[in-house]
Amino acid sequence: MASLEELKNERLYKLKKVEEMGKVSFPAKISLVGTFATAKSVKESLVQGATPLATVLVAGRIMSKRGQGKIMFVDIADEFDTIQTVFKIDTLAEKEMNLFSETVDLGDFIAVSGTPFITQRGEKSVEVKEWELLTKAILPMPSVHFGLENEEEAMRKRYLDFALDPKKRDLFYKKAKFWKVVREFLDEKGFLEVETPTLETTTGGAEAKPFKTYHNDFDMDVYMRICIGELWQKRLMASGFAKTYEIGRAYRNEGSSPEHLQEFTNCEFYMAYADYQDGMKLVSLLYRKIALEVFGTTKFEMKGHTFDLSDTWKEIDYADEIKSQTGIDIWETSDENIKNKLEELGVKYDGDNRERLTDTLWKYCRKNISGPAFLVNHPLLVVPLAKPRTDGKTAQAFQPIFAGSEVGKGYSELNDPRIQRANFEKQQELLDAGDEEAMMPDYDFVEMLEHGMPPTCGFGFGDRLFAFLSGLPIREIQLFPLVKPKVE
Repeated sequence: MASLEELKNERLYKLKKVEEMGKVSFPAKISLVGTFATAKSVKESLVQGATPLATVLVAGRIMSKRGQGKIMFVDIADEFDTIQTVFKIDTLAEKEMNLFSETVDLGDFIAVSGTPFITQRGEKSVEVKEWELLTKAILPMPSVHFGLENEEEAMRKRYLDFALDPKKRDLFYKKAKFWKVVREFLDEKGFLEVETPTLETTTGGAEAKPFKTYHNDFDMDVYMRICIGELWQKRLMASGFAKTYEIGRAYRNEGSSPEHLQEFTNCEFYMAYADYQDGMKLVSLLYRKIALEVFGTTKFEMKGHTFDLSDTWKEIDYADEIKSQTGIDIWETSDENIKNKLEELGVKYDGDNRERLTDTLWKYCRKNISGPAFLVNHPLLVVPLAKPRTDGKTAQAFQPIFAGSEVGKGYSELNDPRIQRANFEKQQELLDAGDEEAMMPDYDFVEMLEHGMPPTCGFGFGDRLFAFLSGLPIREIQLFPLVKPKVE
């Protein structure tokens, strides 16, 4: 078996041969004359009753070659489909036929001009009258059957992964539609799309460990945002905007899992003069629209659960659900009792403060809920930016729950600067105690609240929802997920 270097040299030799024949290597555009057609449109023209196309121009990557001598069958793949092209020595000049046979390999990009027809075996094809080499692939393609070596290699060479598996490309057309549907829905509801900073001096709006970098001009440390402008969009509410949303990238310097990644796309929206109950109504409508228009159904089955988004979404009380599943009353029990219960359940936990322990206990219970449901009545300590309920210990918060997972988070936004300052001080205590995921205080934001912000509901969701409804790990719905450099 030839080595990779030998195969590369062989292809370079073929390229030189093309150049010696007076052909332009790596042309800037197709020089053949004809009406450009996609593989899909050529096939559609050959359906009974359709208007037949005359001479067409087709371009793409060569995925297979069969035959030799007087006739060859070459499959060309473009963005959406693959078409068989037929090279015949009695149609092409013998010189051109031989040049193609001797110099073109799998993986090369070519253009052909010819006539659509159907072979005796019923294969929709193009009979080639002219051809042109557009790009010579110096390195060979991996085998279509065996693909790339492993998942990490596939992620590193995503361009080959997509070329070999068009279904993976299709996923990103669906993802683009997902965000298009979100934009259309929010635009129709009167929301304004905005852009807020991605570099911040404090990373408010969520509890996560940020990426830290350095701003040379200002001579100071800054952080990449961990949410999509929560504290900025609330400033917009205070300034007179009534409804805003942003779709953008967020960055969290944390571990990976099927539902978590360090870089991802999210959407957050905010609407003044609304509370969490208004938010739940809007979110249920949005999620049903996404399900129907992007996935073609409201019914899903995953992770041992089935759920239908067209059903009534029940409300699940945070503390009641924990007590029902574990026997622990989070309002009365001690930290030690929660630790003992987590150990009894075989659940690992990081940190020993009340907030982390309570959240870990809830996450154990969450996996048993099929939904669709909204989790409500969170303890205030786990949502420090939410408005308290009248009981003084729970928050006006909500989270959609499907198949044991949280797929979004929203609440009536806290706009009492006195409570917000106290909550930030508590978060600072957690940071000082070593909790890297605690929220950084933003006292400029508190000052804004002192000037006054109207009652507001906010909500955030994104890539996790798309991955979840697609039944895929979140890493697989990223075009180019981060991978470690290959060690030579």
